[in-house]
Amino acid sequence: MAKLVINNGSKKSTIAPEIYGHFSEHLGRCIYEGIYVGENSDIPNENGMRTDVVEALKEMRLPVLRWPGGCFADEYHWMDGIGPRAGRKKIINTHWGGTVEDNSFGTHEYFELCRQLGCKTYVNGNLGSGTVREMSEWVEYMTFSGVSPMAELRRENGHEEPWTVDYFGVGNENWGCGGNMRPSYYADEYRRYQTYVRNYAGNAPIAKICCGANSDDYAWTRGVLETCFDHCEAHLHGFMDGLSLHYYTLPETEDDWNVKGSATDFTDEVFYQTLKRSYRMEELIRRHGGIMDEFDPGKRIGLMIDEWGIWADVEPGTNPGFLYQQNTMRDALVAGMNLNIFNAHADRVKLACIAQVVNVLQAVILTDGEQMIKTPTYHVFHMYRHHQGAALLAGELMHAGTAGGGKNELPKLSWSASEDVSGVITVTFTNHSLEAGEDVLLALTEDPDSYGVLEGSVIAGAKNAHNTFEEPWRVCEQAFDAYEKRGDGIHVTLPPCSVVCVRLKKDIGN
Repeated sequence: MAKLVINNGSKKSTIAPEIYGHFSEHLGRCIYEGIYVGENSDIPNENGMRTDVVEALKEMRLPVLRWPGGCFADEYHWMDGIGPRAGRKKIINTHWGGTVEDNSFGTHEYFELCRQLGCKTYVNGNLGSGTVREMSEWVEYMTFSGVSPMAELRRENGHEEPWTVDYFGVGNENWGCGGNMRPSYYADEYRRYQTYVRNYAGNAPIAKICCGANSDDYAWTRGVLETCFDHCEAHLHGFMDGLSLHYYTLPETEDDWNVKGSATDFTDEVFYQTLKRSYRMEELIRRHGGIMDEFDPGKRIGLMIDEWGIWADVEPGTNPGFLYQQNTMRDALVAGMNLNIFNAHADRVKLACIAQVVNVLQAVILTDGEQMIKTPTYHVFHMYRHHQGAALLAGELMHAGTAGGGKNELPKLSWSASEDVSGVITVTFTNHSLEAGEDVLLALTEDPDSYGVLEGSVIAGAKNAHNTFEEPWRVCEQAFDAYEKRGDGIHVTLPPCSVVCVRLKKDIGN
């Protein structure tokens, strides 16, 4: 039997809600058809945004949405996406599928979407092919309330008041699709460009995000920080608020992006291999965070993991450039494991965006015309929503053992615990074993006898179980009651291949 001792008298960092963020790129059917259908569509919508998708994302408590990319961001010229839609410039999306991008979804539409979602905004600027002036004028267009050419242009286009930009990415993947730059070169460019991402009087400060590393490129992290911090120690306030990190889990190969593996048809060995590779996120955060500690020991700069998730082969018969893949219980475990890891590092990790929100990669929602389904990953985010803004609790998991084997061996369980402002403790688990459940003794160090289970939920199924438009509820969050309060604590039985949430509250007698 495993034992989880939670020190509910030791509150650690606040879990930033933005850790549960999402990513929306002009890629495949993410924006068009997935989120935006236009005001004249037969699909129910509000100002062009699909009502069903917006309501589902609100129910999941989506806290922040990154846009417009991704690789698309460093070829996106924002003026192409403003003004009357009939006059907007049409371009070819050279990164994703070679399709026509008509720019009918632009700055105004993005902020309208975020208004409907009630979420924070994360705009990614174009450093790769754009100019300092272009980036500066976009910030002015979005956030300046005074008299200026860009503010007047915004008003002419129908929006009198400025918007709030909560986060602004100064470039994206500039080590690759954003310009194939070296770390010192990018860092000098970051220093220059961020100078003109201005905080105008009366506006909330914009949190500036610097382009960080791809996976385990620790030389990039060190090189960027060395250059950025050179002669800048006295000017750090408002200079850099976050450093990004991108890491995708490739199921079958780590070094060949042409052989990623099926999203639904995989062996037990590939299942465990995928989980082991995803568990690598723990090491990446620890090692990149260690380098950041050398320059920022006070952890003022957040590690922003704004692209993560499984990247598998596209579904047969779909456009390879659209990155449309199915979503199984394996995805659910990857989601739950990573969110538990992010929570554990809440002192450094301040934002994360799974890729991507609708119809692309490890999406939480899939659409087909008027139809919409929630994926297993959606249900994990819905289950974990209680962690948002709660205080991380210290604890120790003992005697849990491992799953997989050989090179694919990994901890059998992952977990996270937090306490919200009302005193409710949320504990989330992932059981990575396909074969064996796990009995866990859940013990609190402070006043344990007064706590009982308020509610529980579970997501479980076969490793490749997934929802389809014909069977949309095959894998979903269900009520969980496999627990019993005894004298030594609360005994919880986790099914194989499952994600479980148990919420504890005082003065409940079960």
